[in-house]
Amino acid sequence: MAAVIEVKDIVKEYVVAKKESGLRGALKGLLFPDKKVVRGVDGISFSIQPGEIVGYIGPNGAGKSTTIKMLTGILHPTSGSIRVCGISPQADRKAVVRKLGVVFGQRTQLYWDLRLGESFELLRRIYQIDVSVYEENLNELSRVLRLEEFIDTPVRQLSLGQRMRGDLAAAMLHSPSVLFLDEPTIGLDAEAKHAIRSFIKEMNRLRGVTVILTTHDLDDVEQLCDRLVIVNHGKVVEDGPIDALIGKLTPRRMLVIDLQEPRDDLTHPAAEIVKQEGLKVWYQFEKSRISAAELIADLSRKLPIQDLSVKEPDIEDAIREVYKGPSA
Repeated sequence: MAAVIEVKDIVKEYVVAKKESGLRGALKGLLFPDKKVVRGVDGISFSIQPGEIVGYIGPNGAGKSTTIKMLTGILHPTSGSIRVCGISPQADRKAVVRKLGVVFGQRTQLYWDLRLGESFELLRRIYQIDVSVYEENLNELSRVLRLEEFIDTPVRQLSLGQRMRGDLAAAMLHSPSVLFLDEPTIGLDAEAKHAIRSFIKEMNRLRGVTVILTTHDLDDVEQLCDRLVIVNHGKVVEDGPIDALIGKLTPRRMLVIDLQEPRDDLTHPAAEIVKQEGLKVWYQFEKSRISAAELIADLSRKLPIQDLSVKEPDIEDAIREVYKGPSA
């Protein structure tokens, strides 16, 4: 199956002028600017198949937004190539835009002084959507997002959660193949986040929409994404299924036991005691060296265990390992 997004060795360079403090520094910078070239994106490559929901994440300044702007044709790469639905966003941005839906959590494509429904009608005309297709899409989006509750309300009077639902509907009115989401649940309460996530999963399931999600909310990542592309300092540092990345990046597990009574020898050759508080002991171990079941069996033979629990690593643990690694 052909990739819906193909990114090959893209680089984006910026020229930055170094400024010195004070009047003398300002004059020097004006007359003899000290310029240097900075790479916001440094040789990124990846491909995304139709119907995938991919988390594109990284710390602030990693190059996420710059990449998304190049994928949507807003920015041009310094070098490298991009294909979205087989089209170059730089060579034919209008054709690409018709295949994309874009939602930025801190910006809106709705019209502030119009009613929400009027904003949709205006977008229908901008995208030249056939009336029957528009009505069918709007009915489906209204059902999934419950738009009828506020479709006649001016955009400026919508709550943040309502506006985000309106923005998602606006992004899907023209039946895009690819949906870019940048912080779609930022600032929302738990109920609104649930509604947004349910909508994303529904559009992916019913329409096969490919979703690229950038977010700092790891609950979004965990509940929506099957795959992560992690970037740092303008480079891809990890790319793969979430479960595989967790296993690769966080090989250690934690076993916590509660003893019935004190014991002098708590050691085990394949585990490290990282903490002890009274009768509670924390063991850290590598799954590749010994399984949790084997460690529990060994300790049970020598210690009077009253209770125990095993802490499996999660996506937050894996992301923390990436961010603090050598490339961070």
